[in-house]
Formats: sequence, C-alpha cells, structure tokens
Amino acid sequence: MTELAQLETELITAIGAAQTVAALEEVRVAALGKSGSISLLLKGMGQLSPDERRERGPVLNGLRDRVTTALNARKADLEASELNARLLAERVDLTLPSRPRRKGGVHPTMQVMDEMIAIFAEMGFAVAEGPDIEDDFHNFTALNFPPKHPAREMHDTFFLKPDAETGERKVLRTHTSPVQVRTMMSQKPPIRIIAPGRTFRKDSDATHTPMFHQIEGLVIDRDIHMGHLKTTLETFMARFFELDDVQARFRPHHFPFTEPSAEMDIRCDRSGGKLVLNTGEDWLEILGCGMVHPNVLIACGLDPNEYQGFAFGMGVDRLAMLKYGVSDLRPMFDADTRWLAHYGFTAFQAPNPASGLS
Repeated sequence: MTELAQLETELITAIGAAQTVAALEEVRVAALGKSGSISLLLKGMGQLSPDERRERGPVLNGLRDRVTTALNARKADLEASELNARLLAERVDLTLPSRPRRKGGVHPTMQVMDEMIAIFAEMGFAVAEGPDIEDDFHNFTALNFPPKHPAREMHDTFFLKPDAETGERKVLRTHTSPVQVRTMMSQKPPIRIIAPGRTFRKDSDATHTPMFHQIEGLVIDRDIHMGHLKTTLETFMARFFELDDVQARFRPHHFPFTEPSAEMDIRCDRSGGKLVLNTGEDWLEILGCGMVHPNVLIACGLDPNEYQGFAFGMGVDRLAMLKYGVSDLRPMFDADTRWLAHYGFTAFQAPNPASGLS
C-alpha cells in the first residue's frame, strides 16, 4: 500500500499548492477524472479476486473520499479568497462625492421663444406683454371680430364667469393680438413690437393643446406695404432654421384683423418619412399674416389714411417641434423630467444671433 500512500501525499500536496479554482480543477481531473489516477485504480478492481477486492476496495474508496474532501475544502477557500479580492477591487467609496448631475434645463418652448426674440430684437423689434385674462373689446371687438364670429362661441374660447355687477364675461386670451391693441392705444407710431406669451383655446390633439404659446409681430408706420412683411418673415425664417435663404410662398387667406391676409408656407419634402425643409415639392403651413385692417387702426385711435402696418403670428411650440424633431405636442406639457432631459437645453447658453441660436 506504499504506492497509495505516496499517491495520496502527492495529490494532497497538489491540492494545497493550487492557487486558483481553475488550477484546482486540473488536479481534480488528474485524480478523479475519467482517466484520473484514482479512477484507473478503481476500474482495475474488476481484475482482482474476490478476496483482493474485499481488502483493496475500502482502501481505494477511503483514498477517493479523502481526496474529494480535500478538493472541496480547498475550492471553498479559493472561491472565498477570489470573492474577497473582487469585493476589495470593486468596492464603492461612499465618502467620495457623487458624479455631478445637471439640475434642470430649459424647456424647448422657452428655448425657441428666446431664439425668436433674439432674432427679432436684432431686426429692431421690442418685446411687449399683456395680461392672460382679457376683456371682449381687446380680444375680439378691437380686432374686427363680428358679433357672431365663431371664435366668440363657447366651443373655441374659455370664458370666465360673468361679473356680478356688470355681467361682463372675461376670457382667457385666444391670441396675443390684444397686446398689439394695447400697444397701438398707448403708443404713437412708429411701432415695431413682438408679443410673446401664452394663449388658450379648446383644442387638444397631437398638434394642439388648450394652452400654447404664440409670438405675434406688429409694425405700424407710414408707407408700410406687403413687401416689408414678406421680407421680414423670410429673413426671420432663414435665421431661425439656420438656412442661407428660405423658399416660401404666401397664399391668400382670411383673418378679421388683417386685409389683405395671407398664410406663409415653406417648401418641404415628406417623401422619406422625415420632414426636410427648404427642399422637395411639398409645402408646409408655417404662420398667418397680413396688412392691419383699417377697422383695427380706427378702433385703436389711428388714422388709416396716415398709417399702415402689418402683423403676423406663429406658434412657438409648433416651431419648436419642427426645428428639434418633436413628433407630438402634448408631452411638451406633461412635466416629465425624462422628456426634458432628452429635449431640454442648458441654462448657461442663451441664444444669440452672433454666437449661435441653438
């Protein structure tokens, strides 16, 4: 049995010398594998006589059991050592400060509004503001809306409860045009303003929401004509979409407060499943505009025989969708910080026509 004692000593020594689980597995295979040293001895038992098997069998089984026990103990030690080493290498130092995270961001609507204001400011326009809650005169009457105009009906306008004393019903302004009225009534021409702000209508779908944002423009002076309007809007659109020029057309339309009235379209291509501006054979409606109606000038105390002007209005949210690839208007008002993290802008870089808008 001397050779079995020597074999056991060699295997136990090899097991103790294994420094990794992989090296220990090689020792196991060499001893207990299909062709291992102990396995071969056990297979040779069939060639022995019954008396020799009764004598040698327990000895070989004891050897196999002791080697197996040593292998399992060593494997447990090695796995524990490897786990401790990994935990030490991958531990997180909780005393270190966390990685800085951007706190908040500029909403795309506000970013686009700032871009538009920056462009118009460079063109000599001042910013004018007015209240969100308006009276009938400033929101409708002064803008030449007839008494039975559909915009006055409940299906389009948010009306407040009647005043207890006068019975007057204020409205949430349906456009920022009342700011133009207030400006013409409080300032003498020449006037060159834009009126950014919130507006309210009873619409809700992928491209409309009950509250949205507009920027309207107004120019009042002597000898103002459609050529001035066309040049102003084409220049703005080229700057806003960062194009060398813009291919636009003006279609006749009707607005109560302008005459003649027009809608401005920009050439576009929808054939590839993606909207591309300034190319292709299709057209995209972008805004409404026209020459200020003489009745509006009269209602604001201006002589239409002396002064003329033009006005225009566009949706800020819609332009944000076009410029920055937002497919649905409604998430812009969902207050989802994940959406803002994807589409938002840093607050440390204000739009500037000289250094860049977006």
